[in-house]
Amino acid sequence: MAEQYRAQFDAEVTFANGGGLRTEGFRLDIPGRDVTDDELAALLVRHLGLLMVAEVRIDRRTIIEEPHKGGRGVAADTPPARRLVELSHVITDGMTTLPGWPAPRITDWLTREASRANYAPGVEFHVARIDMIANTGTYLDTPAHRWADGADLTGTPLDRLADLPGLVVRVPAGTRAVDRLLLAPYDVAGRAVLLHTGWDAHFGTDRYAGPEAPYLAADAARALVDAGAALVGIDSINIDDMSPSARGERPAHSALLAAGVPIVEHLTGLDALPPTGFRFTAAPPRVAGIGTFPVRAFATIDA
Repeated sequence: MAEQYRAQFDAEVTFANGGGLRTEGFRLDIPGRDVTDDELAALLVRHLGLLMVAEVRIDRRTIIEEPHKGGRGVAADTPPARRLVELSHVITDGMTTLPGWPAPRITDWLTREASRANYAPGVEFHVARIDMIANTGTYLDTPAHRWADGADLTGTPLDRLADLPGLVVRVPAGTRAVDRLLLAPYDVAGRAVLLHTGWDAHFGTDRYAGPEAPYLAADAARALVDAGAALVGIDSINIDDMSPSARGERPAHSALLAAGVPIVEHLTGLDALPPTGFRFTAAPPRVAGIGTFPVRAFATIDA
């Protein structure tokens, strides 16, 4: 175990609303031997939960090599309580999400060089501009995407988009239609159901939009609605079959969005998730009058 230190010191605390507090020989866990008086004062305020502190004066301090006793605000030698997993494709200038659809263009609106004329010496800023269609990268579909009277980005509640209990459905390699039977073993009520097909490996290639791309079958979409799924995502080009044989029908979009179940398409990295035991978030900005928008989808996994 790494060396651990505690500080012993006297302190005089003055409060902004009057009064004060004195300590003598107080001991406190510290992150290292070289802690400053200002850092020690902040640790004391945090440890005691003091409010409206105006000033802390530290006196007669000594540093002791001694195991930590669990002081608040000091890093412990324990693993993090959770980890975050990225599930979105990176949006880059000129990238292809849907073949034949406009690519995003990322440019400068205000360069650092030009900004210097507006600020004090040594101060500069950069402001970028992005021109793109809403269906770019990993994005969310809300009911307004399919239905004229459906909720848009501003009308879709956060409890359908953020901190949802997640479930990964592993789709066997070579499967095109994820049907009702593939979903039958799972309890999907209230969950973000993420279909892991592995098709994200082809993102940005001609094959990604090809006729072999996996999708959610109509009967499976209805089953997810009936079972109370909160959100459905897929790491393929579309939740529906986009092959010519589908004749432009979109039964999965129609059923899910009619029931208020948001859809996230073009996910990636689902292989890094456990089957359950994680929380899923895919929240877009609140833009009125738009039914789809890119998201930074991610999962939170408890240790």
